[in-house]
Amino acid sequence: MTDKKSILVIGVQPTLMDFSDPDYAAYPGMNAAKVLAGLKASEDSLTDRGYDVQMCLTDFGETAEAVVRDQLEQKRFDCIVIGAGIRTIAGNFLLFEKLINVVHAHAPQAKLCFNTGPTDTTEAVQRWL
Repeated sequence: MTDKKSILVIGVQPTLMDFSDPDYAAYPGMNAAKVLAGLKASEDSLTDRGYDVQMCLTDFGETAEAVVRDQLEQKRFDCIVIGAGIRTIAGNFLLFEKLINVVHAHAPQAKLCFNTGPTDTTEAVQRWL
C-alpha cells in the first residue's frame, strides 16, 4: 500500500481484567498475558499488511473517554476496532456506549469494526478496509 490506512484498536487494558469473574466465562483459559500476546500478534499482522496501527488500551471508564478522545484528536483514523473485551462483557456495556459516542463525535469518517477476541482483529479490519 502506498497510502497507509490508519487503524485504532481500542480495548480494556488486560491487566485490569478479572478473568475469574463470571462475565468472562465466554473466554475460558484466557488471561492478561494471552490477551496481550493476541493483541501484539494482531498488531504485527496488520502492520505486515501495510496498515498503520495504534493500540489504545483503557481502564473501565474512569479515564477511558478522555484517553480515546485524545487519540482521535491526534490523527485521523480510517478504521476503529472496538474490542470484544469492551463489547461482550455485560458489565462494560456503559463503557461501550460511551466509547461509541466518542468515536462517532471525533471520527465520523472511520469505519467501525469488531473482533471476537484478541486474535481475529486482522480479519475484522479486512472486512471494512
